[in-house]
Amino acid sequence: MIREIFASVFLLIGGLLTLVATAGILRLPDLFTRMHAATKTGTVGVSAITIGMMIHFNTITVTSKGILVIAFFLLTAPVAAHMISRAAYRSGASLWILTRIDEWKVHGRKDNESDLPSGED
Repeated sequence: MIREIFASVFLLIGGLLTLVATAGILRLPDLFTRMHAATKTGTVGVSAITIGMMIHFNTITVTSKGILVIAFFLLTAPVAAHMISRAAYRSGASLWILTRIDEWKVHGRKDNESDLPSGED
């Protein structure tokens, strides 16, 4: 009984967070804020749904696969969002008109400059 309640709570939280991610994608003004909403709440929502599934089935096989799914999402979603947003910025995607600080522009970065150290001291 308690296990079913916990599983239901996690599934409900995950579903709500996924719904918030969807609303963020539809309502937010530019690519960068949309991607932030999709990445953060989507990853936490999928993790909550996976935890609910692990609680419900309560087997070592499902639990181990669930842990791998959560680890995969936590490792890949932020990196993918960062790389996509960086590519979008460099290709000229427009920022929201109320964006106050553009740190790449403030620091004078050029498109051909690398983020990696050049090895020159």
